Amino acid sequence: MFKILKREEMAGGTVVLNEISAPLIANKAKPGQFVILKANEKGERIPLTMADTDRNKGTVTIIYQVVGKSTNLFKSLQVGDNYQDVIGPLGTPTHLEKVGTVVCVGGGTGVAVLHPITRGLMEIGNNVKAIIGARNKDLLIMEDKMTAASNELHVCTDDGSYGHHGFVTDVLREILEKEDVKLVVGIGPVPMMKFVCKVTEEYKVKTLVSLNAIMVDGTGMCGCCRVSVGGETKFACVDGPEFNGHDVDFDELMLRLQAYTAEEAIANEKYSCKCKAL
Repeated sequence: MFKILKREEMAGGTVVLNEISAPLIANKAKPGQFVILKANEKGERIPLTMADTDRNKGTVTIIYQVVGKSTNLFKSLQVGDNYQDVIGPLGTPTHLEKVGTVVCVGGGTGVAVLHPITRGLMEIGNNVKAIIGARNKDLLIMEDKMTAASNELHVCTDDGSYGHHGFVTDVLREILEKEDVKLVVGIGPVPMMKFVCKVTEEYKVKTLVSLNAIMVDGTGMCGCCRVSVGGETKFACVDGPEFNGHDVDFDELMLRLQAYTAEEAIANEKYSCKCKAL
């Protein structure tokens, strides 16, 4: 059993943070890796990339968006409750190296995935400029953490309620125009990552993206996380979740992610009560 030590609701309760006691995982986890969580005996196995780890406290932090039955079940768990299973660390860690100026771009809950990567790149001596965005100020997450994890932070909101009025790609383009950027890391909604890659292609800057959103069983057995990368079929959970963004077929990825949108909406409405007997 894996006890929840801290719980926080963000973005109007649609995004939830859990800090979970998992000493063995915390001791080995690296940026970019994920864990698989299961709330109880009847719950689904859900892969989620770790937003933070603390070896001294023996904890891992996950941040998830509430979209259906299983994440509503996760949301019902309170401080002191336990996840039945937490398995990891899984996935290929981010390749961190000192290259110079790096731009880390995050949107939505992708900021949680981006956080340990941003911190890791700065800790080894890179000049890290971070850009985070959301539709409005209330939906922004982890601004304080990203400030601490980078040399410079830019905040964007679509509606102009906070920071730059516009998209993360606006600020990214401004930085690329002025700086000799060696690497861009973009993690967030698939359309955001697609357009980040379109911008960086113009400037011929290497770009990493994370395709964690399409993962299901996290071991490569189910085949649901098949993605086309450079004309080849890859599995996000075992070959990734990070790939060269310029090689990813984002249009195919978006179609696959939208396949069960209607069912997710029905499940979210049906199971949005805080009831553990799901």
